[in-house]
Amino acid sequence: MKKLPFLSQYALWLTLVLGIAFSIHSWLRGQRELAPFGDLLVASYLINMALAIGIVWGLFAFRQRVRNLIGFLFIGGSLLKFLVFFLFFYPSFKADGEILRAEFLSFFTPYLLSLVLETVFASRMLRDLEKEDAR
Repeated sequence: MKKLPFLSQYALWLTLVLGIAFSIHSWLRGQRELAPFGDLLVASYLINMALAIGIVWGLFAFRQRVRNLIGFLFIGGSLLKFLVFFLFFYPSFKADGEILRAEFLSFFTPYLLSLVLETVFASRMLRDLEKEDAR
């Protein structure tokens, strides 16, 4: 069986993990008598997924040219995600005067899961670069 290209593997794992998490997250919200797709849950998962794919794609695309700056670019990607949170999600979460735990988890659950996968795949990419250098 042929191995998938790096970015395809990443997109597949990210889709799988976030898809499962979204299903569990919306089910748990329903069990707690909250709207299963409320608190911008769908937007949170989709935006985090799009940003995570964009960040890893960018790191992969520029890995040869800026290999010494990949760590800084990775951190910049995380800062971009926080910026998106504070520009687009925080105002609607704060509209009722306080941020509830369910609202907080709506954004930070997919954020954390995508961050873990970004970290795993970025470290794999760096390891592959080191192997290329060793040859």
